[in-house]
Amino acid sequence: MLRTRRGRSRRERIANIDLTIHFTMNNLYSTRRQFLKQTTGLALSAAALPSLIPASALGKSGGVAAGSRIAVGCIGVGPQGQGDMGNFLNQKDAQVVAVCDVMASHLEQARNRVNQQYQNKDCATYNDFRELLARKDIDAVLIATPDHWHVLTALAAVRAGKDVYLEKPMGLNLTEDWALRKEVHAHKRVFQFGTQQRSSRTFRLACELVRNGCIGKLQHINVWAPASAPGGSTEVVPVPAGLNYDMWLGPAPFRPHTKDLCEAQGAAKTWWYISQYALGFIAGWGIHPMDIAVWGGGDLLSGPVELEGRGTFHAEGACDTATAWNVDMKFGSGVTMRFEGTPNWPNTDAPKCDIWAHADEWKKRYRRITDHGTAFEGTDGWVHVDRTGVNLQPESLIDRSEDSFKVQLTKSPDHARNFLDCVKSREETVCPIDESVYSDSLCHISDIALRLNRKLVWDPKKERFIDDEGANLRLLGRKMRAPWHL
Repeated sequence: MLRTRRGRSRRERIANIDLTIHFTMNNLYSTRRQFLKQTTGLALSAAALPSLIPASALGKSGGVAAGSRIAVGCIGVGPQGQGDMGNFLNQKDAQVVAVCDVMASHLEQARNRVNQQYQNKDCATYNDFRELLARKDIDAVLIATPDHWHVLTALAAVRAGKDVYLEKPMGLNLTEDWALRKEVHAHKRVFQFGTQQRSSRTFRLACELVRNGCIGKLQHINVWAPASAPGGSTEVVPVPAGLNYDMWLGPAPFRPHTKDLCEAQGAAKTWWYISQYALGFIAGWGIHPMDIAVWGGGDLLSGPVELEGRGTFHAEGACDTATAWNVDMKFGSGVTMRFEGTPNWPNTDAPKCDIWAHADEWKKRYRRITDHGTAFEGTDGWVHVDRTGVNLQPESLIDRSEDSFKVQLTKSPDHARNFLDCVKSREETVCPIDESVYSDSLCHISDIALRLNRKLVWDPKKERFIDDEGANLRLLGRKMRAPWHL
């Protein structure tokens, strides 16, 4: 049996674990007007790296002592995970010390990249995340696994005393979200959600304009994002060499490996759109503009929420999540919201029957639109923001000084940087657990509204639907494949 340096077996170490951004935005613009008209981009810079101080140098309340290096482990190092990992590699006060993935090729790529960055061969590799979490010298983890693993992995990390940067979306159901929120608070862990748009000055300024009444009284919000893709191959094919398929499935029901399930490139992979592994893009993509709606709407998006919606689901192929949707919400404050899914066809053979209901109307109103966005409409104007910039009415809002705002939102120049700063200070990140769960919950209740196709009333304080037990059953956790459980 393999022994560790401290004499415990690997199995014993695993047993001790209680297992129950897309882009980063560094915006450097010379003037406000230039800043608002330019596209937010990914900025990475090389960094000189001081020597590593392990977790034994931790400060008060589990925080890292001033001047020490934060040891980071990365769990899930596919394309998205390696993109996030790169943001940590370029921080002077952090060092990636271990990577974990169930795909051998991803693991090798990540290890080589880390070792090349630090000019050594010190990066450890793991196929099982529990082994990585058993290391006492790791302070924080980046989790960028497939969606159905997000909460289980994050729960294990929190219970192992690690601070967590978790890629979006959160759980496959709200029971998972609530369990993670409870444990983050109970263990006093720092949490950062992968809704990186909050680390863009563009999005922050748009939300501050709304929160400070610059468009008058907020009345309505339009939110839109790419929907899930239809189709998807059902052809059973051999498991790719180097993939631990049983571990990839984990808590999900067993099913034969099918073509393009997890090894296809980009949006062609089908697990993104299969309900056994994800809620689909209503959460996977929708969480981005929805989170900005929540950030900009603030307390006006509290109170009972009346909602109803309709969506399109295709019976053909492996993909079974919504390929289009239109959800209308009305909050207790009187503010209304429309949440729509835009067509997403990664191949030319997909059916072209999904309709983006208000595309022409919004393009005319906001002067330009892309396949995603958040638009706030008030009594005196509107603010429309997406990853290409911001549109304003009146346009003179572009010259408003941020320093004059009474309400100032958290300033985060970089998502990884904000997380690391909070690991040291023990303060809340720009995307703290409570706000992240609330944003995620609006995506979940939207999906439930589509599937039930009836009017619902959501009580955000009790986190239940009012007088609808059928809808409440959809909040519950799914049965997981042994030995995994919540």
